Amino acid sequence: MFTIVEAAGWPIWFLILASVIAVGLIVERLRYLRSNRVAPATLLDEVVKELKQRGVSDSMLTKLAANSPLGSIFAAGLRNIKSPPDVMKESIEEAGRAAAHNLERFLTTLGTIASISPLLGLFGTLVGMIEIFGSQNAGGNSPAALAHGISVALYNTAFGLIVAVPSMIFYRHFRSQVDSLTIEMEQQAIKLMGIVHGQRK
Repeated sequence: MFTIVEAAGWPIWFLILASVIAVGLIVERLRYLRSNRVAPATLLDEVVKELKQRGVSDSMLTKLAANSPLGSIFAAGLRNIKSPPDVMKESIEEAGRAAAHNLERFLTTLGTIASISPLLGLFGTLVGMIEIFGSQNAGGNSPAALAHGISVALYNTAFGLIVAVPSMIFYRHFRSQVDSLTIEMEQQAIKLMGIVHGQRK
């Protein structure tokens, strides 16, 4: 592997850096964007049960806000439980926007890496080709040496695609997951508002 990196020249180090960042972001988002962590399925029932038994308390709100992104949305709404429905709805929407923003964190960077990696590979290839043709003497190089130089230059293009394809796949997957989780949190928050204001049971 080190031989390939060495043969591909200095432009490949940009791709190596991009690949390390991409792997780190993918692992972090895989751990964070889990349904049971973002929007636990039983959280609404637990909140409604505690509301009926003990009502709203500071300790309950603190615990709820630290529970999950959905919990922070519930906590924002329940802080205004005695306010008119419009006030409670507005506070839930504000907390929902903040939660959605956190879900989308790092996705722009991952998408950028997926987009620029082929370009970085092409840049490395062009640098390699310039070096190949620039180093030819008056007599020219042998076809075998030229073919070897071209294959070395193409390492950059290949590595650029190796970085770009998984990055794009995970970027699209995470975008879809964020959309699904955002809709789920919105539906749960609407249910909570309906229950609190007596529109649902």
